[in-house]
Amino acid sequence: MLKKTKKHILWFKDISNKDVPLVGGKNASLGEMYSELSKKGVNIPNGFAITAEAYKYFIEFNNLEGRIRSGLKGLKKNSVQDLTKRASKIRSLISNAKMPADLELKILNAYHKFGKAEDVAVRSSATAEDLPDASFAGQQETYLNVVGRKELITSVKDCFASLFTARAISYRVEKKFNHFDVYLSVTVQKMVRSDLASSGVMFSIDTESGFEDVILINSIYGLGENIVQGKVNPDEFYVFKPTLAKNKNAILSKTLGNKNIKMIYKGDDVENVKVKPADQDKFSINDKEITQLARWAVIIEKHYDKPMDIEWAKDGKTNKLFIVQARPETVHSQKDVNVLEEYLINKKKASEDKVLCVGKAVGSKIGQGKAHVIRDVKDINKFRPGEVLVTEMTDPDWVPVMKIAGAIVTNLGGRTAHAAIVSRELGVPCIVGTGDANEKIKNYENVTVSCAEGEVGKVYSGLIDYRVKKTNLKSLKKPKTSIMLNVGEPERAFEFSFVPNDGVGLAREEFIINNYIKVHPLALLNYDKLKSKALKVQIDKLTKEYSKKTDFFVGELAEGIARIAAAFYPKDVIVRLSDFKTNEYVNLIGGTNFEPKEENPMIGWRGASRYYDPKFIEIFKLECKALQKVRQEMGLDNVKIMIPFVRTLDEAKKVIQIMSSQGLKRGKNKLEIYMMVEIPANIILAEEFAKLFDGFSIGSNDLTQLTLGLDRDSSLIAHVGNEKNEAVKKLITQAIQAAKKTKTKIGICGQAPSDFPDFAKFLSKQGIDSISLTPDSVIKTMIEMNKK
Repeated sequence: MLKKTKKHILWFKDISNKDVPLVGGKNASLGEMYSELSKKGVNIPNGFAITAEAYKYFIEFNNLEGRIRSGLKGLKKNSVQDLTKRASKIRSLISNAKMPADLELKILNAYHKFGKAEDVAVRSSATAEDLPDASFAGQQETYLNVVGRKELITSVKDCFASLFTARAISYRVEKKFNHFDVYLSVTVQKMVRSDLASSGVMFSIDTESGFEDVILINSIYGLGENIVQGKVNPDEFYVFKPTLAKNKNAILSKTLGNKNIKMIYKGDDVENVKVKPADQDKFSINDKEITQLARWAVIIEKHYDKPMDIEWAKDGKTNKLFIVQARPETVHSQKDVNVLEEYLINKKKASEDKVLCVGKAVGSKIGQGKAHVIRDVKDINKFRPGEVLVTEMTDPDWVPVMKIAGAIVTNLGGRTAHAAIVSRELGVPCIVGTGDANEKIKNYENVTVSCAEGEVGKVYSGLIDYRVKKTNLKSLKKPKTSIMLNVGEPERAFEFSFVPNDGVGLAREEFIINNYIKVHPLALLNYDKLKSKALKVQIDKLTKEYSKKTDFFVGELAEGIARIAAAFYPKDVIVRLSDFKTNEYVNLIGGTNFEPKEENPMIGWRGASRYYDPKFIEIFKLECKALQKVRQEMGLDNVKIMIPFVRTLDEAKKVIQIMSSQGLKRGKNKLEIYMMVEIPANIILAEEFAKLFDGFSIGSNDLTQLTLGLDRDSSLIAHVGNEKNEAVKKLITQAIQAAKKTKTKIGICGQAPSDFPDFAKFLSKQGIDSISLTPDSVIKTMIEMNKK
């Protein structure tokens, strides 16, 4: 006899996380948030769950279990064709079955309690989904903008049927779940009309590195499905939790996406329409909304006590933000943080001329094999284990082949697209958003897919040598001398934060200017006077987010510095002011209009000499403005400032005075100012310089050049000496002694200790306070320093 007494309908207010067996992970999470987090200001659209008991009742009423078991008998789990065929037959059985009259009445009565015939979202919620070590998200179906009684019942049955999509069956087999131990609950929730506004996803952890102090928010116009499908590269925002808690401007960075289309409703269906060019060049949410979403992410993470993967939407009718789903993040939360795993590619063989295409790297691994270009999902049965999948984009139907791929490369998508999310969980190297991978990569050619070289992923022609280095950090003894890092790439800062360190001894502004700003700052300052229309077009393209060209320079520089500072907060991050030489500045966009030609730029117009020069002082003030923004507005007061190439005491005083006039006063708001020690005069007059600065950092490259009369740019005399020359070592020893005498902090940020571990031991023996190393040399140097 059929059981009708079990609960078939539960409203969100009556559901908690304890109800996963009854309503599934998605509904349990929504109920928990609606009941608990609404009190804390988090907006959750109301709704109800059609329970797993209702699903069982439906299956029993129609005598379907035996036929489903029969349909799965003899399943060939590695055959895409067999899987697809069986899944289709089972879904058809369920979708065409009759809804019991009493259950239909309960569903419709609950639906009418919304008021008038509201449009609702009908979502699947499997009873084993969203577990800490397995995300069943995307395995079952969702139906949006469902209006009317008949459409609602049809959508509910289709959700029941979606428990047996090919991808869901395959996933359960992969995770070793019994098909009949997983049941389907259905969410019926008031629609948020994000088709009229914007929507997206956010993670309370960095998706690539696992860095826990940031929130990553992705946003697009219209329905969020375009993010999952990878059809739109979203706007991307990073928000820093510690300064968010202090009510500072915690938005570390904002990256404009290519939002050329948006998905909207059209009758009972959806369609993609073009976004106006003016809107494409604007962010899809504003700073206030970014901050609001980030605050909610913190509340949700704190409530669940684990990193979370969250979906949000903005209602275009009310302009209100809503959280529509939250589940545990399933990749980095399971990672062993005590083991540092590094994929190291053979840089000599990985030359730029072998790069076939580039995109956004997902994770930090390397994979290789024969490329298999697949343009349509119907051809995935031709894919063989270990091949590199190359395609336009993926959706859940591609999962069976993604699981056996050596690597994945897609034309479209961002870091929260389906391909990125699934490849992270599977541990498969993936590059998304290449634009033209299926044109540049030839079918069945050997390729190497590298995600181990920063934010930009590269696909190389051929099988490039690489190795995997694993270090157990628990067993690594820390030397007495502080170990700091040299970090120039903001996009790798979160990743580098996991390397054992005591902060950053050198963060170069030049890398940020060269790779993010790209324009000579004087070209921005004098934009209106530029005569070249082509040059103005180049600059306009880069600065389209900003109303003023100089705001672009300040904003991008501040974002780069802030990302590095946040990665190591609250440890010291010593930022060196720009130290381009004329032959380097000239290579920036518009640089030829403003840079003089020097016979020997290495000892020419560089460092401190630029900052007070009438031709450059306004640019230096922009640098100061960026640093002031990072320290004051964003609250990253762990940033210290270092002045490079200070030739005289008078120069030092002039630069310090200008900084003070721009709000960067030594001692105010814990500001410390350091000086590079890289000119013999700095050491001869060390005790005098110590009166002006809080710390010294030895630049061994320039010190060697100027001690031995070398031109660092000349390969003809490169053999004459290196940092281990006795004259250089004697000067370094003298600098350390002077610092000790004047109680001034002293470290080294030059290349020598990274290249020569024995040199690091020499420095430690002399009593240096800190040694700043390149991240890839930290482990070997620490091991060497610990040797007796």
